[in-house]
Amino acid sequence: MLESYEKALESLNVEIKGIVESILRANENFLDATLDDCNIEKFNLAKGYLKNLSSKVQSIDNQIIKILALYSPEARDLREVVSFFKIDNELLRASSNTRNLIRGFTENCKSVDEEIIKEYVTPLQTSTIKALKFVLEMFEIDDIDELKDIFHNVIVEEDKTDELYAMLEKKIIDSMANESDFMKIHNMLRAFRRSEKIADRTISIANLLLYMKEGGTLKKA
Repeated sequence: MLESYEKALESLNVEIKGIVESILRANENFLDATLDDCNIEKFNLAKGYLKNLSSKVQSIDNQIIKILALYSPEARDLREVVSFFKIDNELLRASSNTRNLIRGFTENCKSVDEEIIKEYVTPLQTSTIKALKFVLEMFEIDDIDELKDIFHNVIVEEDKTDELYAMLEKKIIDSMANESDFMKIHNMLRAFRRSEKIADRTISIANLLLYMKEGGTLKKA
């Protein structure tokens, strides 16, 4: 039974990492599309990485419920399974935010000033991508000190997205003060906000990965 349980956990680990990779690739292709004069084909490619992710998340949830029912894990094993369950939920939210980012920005990309893209959108999305890469790296590491270092890197990148979004918001509002531009401003900011929210999810996931491997209490994410 122990061997079957370990195989079930390894399968979960692989599938969850696969979802992180898909979200990462979607965000990378979104940035490529933005820098390539709002390339619609690349935006569509980015959306393709998110296809069926919701059903994959549901499938993982079902596997977790099955593991709990069949093996009744305790102590560290239970902590690991519960962490996977919570991570799965965070990935669903990150996937939704990525999908809304792509959809919202595709509609307004051509109207965004190149200076804004260069100074704010690009570094904002770059930090989100870095945070996702750090999270993916954490899945492969068991050394607690190394995990904590990478967790700190995720926090640094997420902090950058907060600061960049705040500056971007002010820049857009200041440059589009005309009342007739309200809906455009609203739609653009809502799209950009999604990138910052994806980075928020990476903090939660990194926190859960650290808790899963170290124990103790969950840090405030």
